[in-house]
Amino acid sequence: MSRIGRKPIPVPSGVNVAINDGTITVQGPKGTLKRAIPAPITVRQESDTLYVERPDDVKAHKALHGLTRSLVANMVDGVATGFTRQMSLHGIGYRAQLQGDRVVLNLGFSHDVIVIPPPGVSIAVETVSPNVDNQHCTARLTVSGISKEMVGQVAAKIRALKKPEPYKGKGIRFAGEVVRRKAGKAAKAGKGKK
Repeated sequence: MSRIGRKPIPVPSGVNVAINDGTITVQGPKGTLKRAIPAPITVRQESDTLYVERPDDVKAHKALHGLTRSLVANMVDGVATGFTRQMSLHGIGYRAQLQGDRVVLNLGFSHDVIVIPPPGVSIAVETVSPNVDNQHCTARLTVSGISKEMVGQVAAKIRALKKPEPYKGKGIRFAGEVVRRKAGKAAKAGKGKK
């Protein structure tokens, strides 16, 4: 058995689950999510617990078993509490402003970059005064929503606009991300001389 797939999924109070014709719909205080269940996998509900089952031990079915269980558990968590991903802008002159529901980023390009989040995802912006402690962090972004996939995808697209570079550490980072720094040309040239 798949160690992940055989774990039961507890359904918190206030969350309703409906399983119809290979589709699972999860409704909670934060919203509603719907997903098609892959054909050989079944989801069974007993009182306030969900069980994901597979028909046999075929390798493809084993893979789908754990995947489906993780996706359904994320749906339940999303409609109950939601997901967030925090990011920070590092670099002198980098700015982020919220204009309506879209975010305008100034990342050192000749133009501003406009990010429009898809429905169900929201972005909050917090401006920070740069100092030595936060290594020139000028703004913090918080991407939140009920779908873990959408939150992760939007955060990844924002980070891809200006990935952290290894020499000065400028760019967009996820919270807790460590950027490995490299020595520049001046540091390398000065090593051999005495």
